[in-house]
Amino acid sequence: MTEARDSAEYRCGFVAVVGRPNVGKSTLMNRLLGEKISIVSSKPQTTRHRIMGVHTTPGVQVVYVDTPGLHQREHRAINRYLNQAARNSLADVDCVLFVIDALKWTDEDEAVLQLLKGIQAPVVLVINKVDRAKNKNELLPFMESVVKGRDFSDVVPLSARSGENTDTLARLVEERMPAGPQMFPDDQITDRSERFLAAELVREQLMRLLGKEVPYATTVEVEAFEQTGNLRRISAVVWVERKGQKAIVIGENGELLKRVGSAARREMERLFHCRVYLKLWVKVREGWSDDERALRSLGYDEGP
Repeated sequence: MTEARDSAEYRCGFVAVVGRPNVGKSTLMNRLLGEKISIVSSKPQTTRHRIMGVHTTPGVQVVYVDTPGLHQREHRAINRYLNQAARNSLADVDCVLFVIDALKWTDEDEAVLQLLKGIQAPVVLVINKVDRAKNKNELLPFMESVVKGRDFSDVVPLSARSGENTDTLARLVEERMPAGPQMFPDDQITDRSERFLAAELVREQLMRLLGKEVPYATTVEVEAFEQTGNLRRISAVVWVERKGQKAIVIGENGELLKRVGSAARREMERLFHCRVYLKLWVKVREGWSDDERALRSLGYDEGP
């Protein structure tokens, strides 16, 4: 860390990325960081934990906080945990990125907006997925209708997937960071350990390769994480809630679990810049997603 980064000219702050499920929050944070930290899939509620991503330049350090999607249904303990983790991320931030889908405003978007009314930080409305809008002429009227009567510091239409206009958002965010010393070393890109990231990368493949319901009954626990030279040996358990789900995750002749393991291993090698040996097991823990004690033991321990 250089002396200049401890001086009065340096700026550093926290930015919460919030919104309802499946609007592209994790994709946006990964794009802004230039590195994949948060897992992504086409299914809602892929993100289950609050994850910090750190972007450092000679003049400013931005700490982005990716959050689970805020949703109105809290039927299970894990749903309550997800909402609490997202709410906790709003404490003491310097800026909020409120992400919505282009040409789509829902009751859940409105609920997120109501939650944001209680914070002091400026809120930037991020209209994502503009590249998917079939009729571009509808974008401006949509933006005007959403902004009308609401207090956003800025409105930025963009595509997190393609990168369109994300540089504009990055500049706006950096301009809003307060004066302060750098909080993380230059080479640190997240507050999470490699062990945590390994579990998430396995869960990402479960979200992508399984059907509609089963992924939500799975979680991943890393039991062993050993590093020897340029090799990491990782053993992880995929927990499910019922025996029938175990058979689905394993697949015929173990083929689906092999696909999950192979894809996750490649992602780990890309992120960790080393060789990875990954071993997966599937075990049953009945009702883990609605058991607060089980959730804590499996790493879901944020918030009161």
